[in-house]
Amino acid sequence: MSSPRPDPAPRPDPAPRRVSVYLPGFGHANPIPAASRIGPFLASGALTGRDPATGEMPESLQAQCANVFTHVRALMEAVDGTTDDILKMTFGLAGYRDRDALNREWTAMFPDPAHRPARQVVAARLDGGALVHCDLLAVLGGTGG
Repeated sequence: MSSPRPDPAPRPDPAPRRVSVYLPGFGHANPIPAASRIGPFLASGALTGRDPATGEMPESLQAQCANVFTHVRALMEAVDGTTDDILKMTFGLAGYRDRDALNREWTAMFPDPAHRPARQVVAARLDGGALVHCDLLAVLGGTGG
């Protein structure tokens, strides 16, 4: 007959794997971060077209798109990444076919067609005067391919 094994010593709780990312001048009405990171993987919540300085929602799609891309740059800087780390971006557009303003910002951020992230644009019913939302996935520190 074998003797009973002693209970293993309790293990200390490991450090949390997920890290919430908050941006100055950007917030949600609900208690959620702008993004979440686990290891090299980053997923954002909805990045809106609110002006980063005033928090106001501009009326034009062009201004909102410019602000969305400003938030994207700020998010990537906040996690010590670059826009080259972005794997995919998904955009919700209130005017689904009105993509000129989005495409201007897109080609300015990603001028080389051979090195753009994947992109999806979907029709969206947005509130609060929003005409565009964006979320993204990134792999930080990636070397590309």
